[in-house]
Amino acid sequence: MTDRYDIAFIGLGVMGGPMAGHLAKAGHRVIAFNRTGSRAHEWLAQQREQGLDCDSAPTPAAAAENADIVISCVGNDSDLAEVLLGDDGALQSMPQGSLLIDHTTVSAKMARWIDEKCAEQQVAAIDAPVSGGQAGAENGALAIMCGGDSGAFERAEPVMQAYGRRIVHVGPAGAGQTTKMANQMCIAGVLGGLSEAIRLVQASGIDSDKVLEAISGGAAQSWQMENRWQTMVAGEFDFGFAVDWMRKDLAYALDEAKRLGLDSPVTALVDSFYQEIQEMGGGRQDTSSLIRRLPEGNPQ
Repeated sequence: MTDRYDIAFIGLGVMGGPMAGHLAKAGHRVIAFNRTGSRAHEWLAQQREQGLDCDSAPTPAAAAENADIVISCVGNDSDLAEVLLGDDGALQSMPQGSLLIDHTTVSAKMARWIDEKCAEQQVAAIDAPVSGGQAGAENGALAIMCGGDSGAFERAEPVMQAYGRRIVHVGPAGAGQTTKMANQMCIAGVLGGLSEAIRLVQASGIDSDKVLEAISGGAAQSWQMENRWQTMVAGEFDFGFAVDWMRKDLAYALDEAKRLGLDSPVTALVDSFYQEIQEMGGGRQDTSSLIRRLPEGNPQ
């Protein structure tokens, strides 16, 4: 690493915690804030055990004071507005010329609004939602889709390399969020087909491992097939990206499609399937739990 920054990291959840840890390991000084204070204390203790230069702050504003870069990774539009623009929000104390990198998956409208607010404070900003799940965050192998000014992206990219494997600047403010919407629409459609295919195999009495071996090397291959086929067959879903979060993301996608005058019937249908999973008590289960709504049929 050629440059060392003072970084305020806001949001230490299953994604943010590992990402902030990678930044500390890369040699940056990380000041962390998390709305649940106990998680911040636990994260800080883990970093200090490794001799890393980290600290925590009582508010986002305190974390951002004198920071070169503020990175946020929280839940949704309202969460982001609170930690950036609330009474103790980070933006008010960010120095002129500093940089905001937002990894929260929010609406494109929110991303554009945050960009405008940052510009008023002479702060650069990019919206940079991620894909790859908890494993990707822990392994430093996330895909990051970025919207914003090209100059801001050039500043942010070397920092994000601490936890990103594929980092792409796709367009102006909000473009990163629109790209994440497309990502989630693709995942939802794939899991819908994958769920039905697995049930077909199970009802036919064929060895599911052999089927996976046969089709995963061809045109049907996908990340979901490679990483979720066997756990779906086994009925294991207590890990990964939660259904509740997928429904939040799909709502953003459907709203944006409507704004653009588009019809998205497959996304809307799979979203309704996920609502069924929530009603079955599976809101915190991985998105591959979509298969639970399908009966296993009569094995032959």
